[in-house]
Amino acid sequence: MGLKMETSSATAQAGRDPVTGEIIAAAIDVHRALGPGLLESAYQACLEQELTERGVPFQAQVDLPVEHKGRRLECGSRLDLVVRDEVIVEIKAVESLAPIHEAQLLTYLRLARIERGLLLNFNAPYLRDGVKRLILSST
Repeated sequence: MGLKMETSSATAQAGRDPVTGEIIAAAIDVHRALGPGLLESAYQACLEQELTERGVPFQAQVDLPVEHKGRRLECGSRLDLVVRDEVIVEIKAVESLAPIHEAQLLTYLRLARIERGLLLNFNAPYLRDGVKRLILSST
């Protein structure tokens, strides 16, 4: 399994992938209204509200079990959002995204068997600079 990472504007995302495009557009609206500096939980609640108002189906705080040596373990990991059962959204409010954030989302993608994920760092001055798109490929 390989990994491709892309960072680009919401407009470019929407042209390539309508689902991630609609998530990024909703997140930009939240960021414009709130700005940086709040806790992740505030951004998540507002993004959930924005997605609901736009009619975008999602699940929040989805439990992610781990299988180890043939046993399913409930380890307390949770996915922030799963949108349209196609995209995992990991919400951050940190100074800058670090490699561990990408590794975390990659692991979530593998365990959930979902190919696309978005890292959204709401602490960026402009949200477009805090967006990373990860694609889990089978190559």
